[in-house]
Amino acid sequence: MPDLLLELFSEEIPARMQGAAKEELKKRVTDALAEAGVFGEGAIAFATPRRLTLSVLELPARQPDRREERKGPRTDAPEKAIEGFLKANGLTLDQCETREDKKGSFYVAVIEKKGQPLENLIAEIIPPIIRGFSWPKSMRWGEGSLRWVRPLHSILCTLDGEVVNFEVDGIKSGNVTYGHRFMAPDAVQVRRFDEYEKKLHDAKVMLDADLRARHIWEDAKNLAHAQNLEVVEDEALLREVAGLVEWPVVLMGKIDDRFMDVPQEVLSLSMRENQKYFTLKDANGKMAPRFIVVSNLIAEDGGAAIVNGNERVLRARFADAEFLWQEDKRKSLEKDFLPKLKDVVFHAKLGTVAEKAERVSKLAGELAAFIPGCDKAKAEKAGLLAKADLVSGMVYEFPELQGLMGRYYALAEGLDAEIADAIAEHYRPAGPSDNLPQSPVAQAVALADKLDTLAGFWSIDEKPTGSKDPYALRRAALGIVRIILEKEIRFPLRLAVNLPSWGDRSEDLPPFFADRLKVHLRDQGARHDLVDAVFALEGQDDLVLIVKRVEALGDFLKTDDGANLLAGFKRASNILKAEEKKDGATFNGVVDAGLLKEPEEKALHAAIEAARAEAEGAIQTEDFAKAMAALAKLRAPVDAFFDKVTVNVEDDEKTRENRLNLLNEIRAAMGAVADFSRIEG
Repeated sequence: MPDLLLELFSEEIPARMQGAAKEELKKRVTDALAEAGVFGEGAIAFATPRRLTLSVLELPARQPDRREERKGPRTDAPEKAIEGFLKANGLTLDQCETREDKKGSFYVAVIEKKGQPLENLIAEIIPPIIRGFSWPKSMRWGEGSLRWVRPLHSILCTLDGEVVNFEVDGIKSGNVTYGHRFMAPDAVQVRRFDEYEKKLHDAKVMLDADLRARHIWEDAKNLAHAQNLEVVEDEALLREVAGLVEWPVVLMGKIDDRFMDVPQEVLSLSMRENQKYFTLKDANGKMAPRFIVVSNLIAEDGGAAIVNGNERVLRARFADAEFLWQEDKRKSLEKDFLPKLKDVVFHAKLGTVAEKAERVSKLAGELAAFIPGCDKAKAEKAGLLAKADLVSGMVYEFPELQGLMGRYYALAEGLDAEIADAIAEHYRPAGPSDNLPQSPVAQAVALADKLDTLAGFWSIDEKPTGSKDPYALRRAALGIVRIILEKEIRFPLRLAVNLPSWGDRSEDLPPFFADRLKVHLRDQGARHDLVDAVFALEGQDDLVLIVKRVEALGDFLKTDDGANLLAGFKRASNILKAEEKKDGATFNGVVDAGLLKEPEEKALHAAIEAARAEAEGAIQTEDFAKAMAALAKLRAPVDAFFDKVTVNVEDDEKTRENRLNLLNEIRAAMGAVADFSRIEG
């Protein structure tokens, strides 16, 4: 069975686009073949800086014959409708079949399509795929109309070793590819994929991006090891660099010692973002005065000139960074940077960053009372200065370093280390896998910053809708949830709702936190309905307590007592709901012990009183497992009550009402622990 080999050879494809492009090529070609009824045994795509390649294995020699049916008008339809149907399908009436359904008789066009040779089909489907390729950015060149990410030079397309002939914007398909731009630029003729891959390798092109990445990483580790150093892992950079070269050659360069006093995060980021260099560290984890650069050339001098050129470029980069560092260090966060925040708009409706800093400072001070070991004065100071580095020269150049540079500037001017750390960490966590702020002061400022942001955007009715969340408010709320739960910080969320700066428009913030809490707990296997059941209780805005309740409730419902008691609760609730609707009244009165006649209802009344008292005492001490155990004692008397006692007794309204009040006591006793009506099952 024949194999298909397709290569689109062009100028350099940006590394960030290569992965998606090769997958799109594979999907578009295989989907087009499948639509035509053609299937292979497998397909694999590759990308290098100058080519996209697809290999589809074991295809049939011909497209299979196909039969298509198209339903037409009813046989008694107007003549023009029938003529239009026949014309659209290129048929005469005697070529159609007549079928019957519930609505009557109708015509069916049966079209037999004979399969064409596979090379003809491929020549038909490939050109529109190339013309319609969805590059994020594309260009035209010369006098042609084709748009491609970079000028497309050649198309290689063979089936079973023979050229599939077609043309795209003057580019004719063939069996020719090209090797490495500098080391083997001549044309290479190929027939099949195995030969193609081998000849490219001989022409200094590693086709597989994973192979290039592994080669880079192993050589980098070996070079580092020879200097008793270690390469700092950076998977994203490794993938990007593997997309920049077709034949990676790993080299090591040196950083001038004078630059090592500049914060290492600045140096690493500059190397990574501007030069695509890998950072090295010594045995103590400190940044080493060395870097890894990946060349696309085997140089005759062993790479000495390449290393020298890259060192010279890096020297200029670092000289700029050093200047910014020295200039910023001469200034004070509070005296020089903070006043400039008055000219930086946080949001058109929410004021300046300076105003936000004032709010964060005040709120951080209030939160200090809820965080063990948190110094209020330090929290207020750190909150005030947390955003000050936004107007520094270094953060203007490297926005990714905001907060971190603030820490360096704070330490440089002699501020307390805990304040400096809080400035650096107040953006954390930036995502679900990011570290949390560690010190109590940092936790206070991080919470204050996120709470202020949420309350502010709620106050102007800029809430997330559907998949849209332009201000990352869901991430901010989830960050708050993580900090509170993982650091076991006990404070009421109503503090966020009642921020005086924002008025009362953030009253629906607690349900938003409930949703984020569900997301957080769902990842840990908790049920969302249990979160609803606990959050529904009045005054429940202590997330640590809520999680403890949810955990205890989940454990309780896994037991037979819990599951049966839930069923009893729902039965009681359903009876009450029906009777309250019928009577237009609410049965929440005090149970009259003198009207209790049956042993089972007397036993249930006594059990409810005892369980309620025990559960309430356990709740006061936050022993929710004990509270659930108290409720579990109701299981037997509830079962016995429903088994032996008739609630809606005829001709005895007082007994009926008393028993309905007793059912309400079941609901009330269990409602002190959670809103069981919200629990599924």
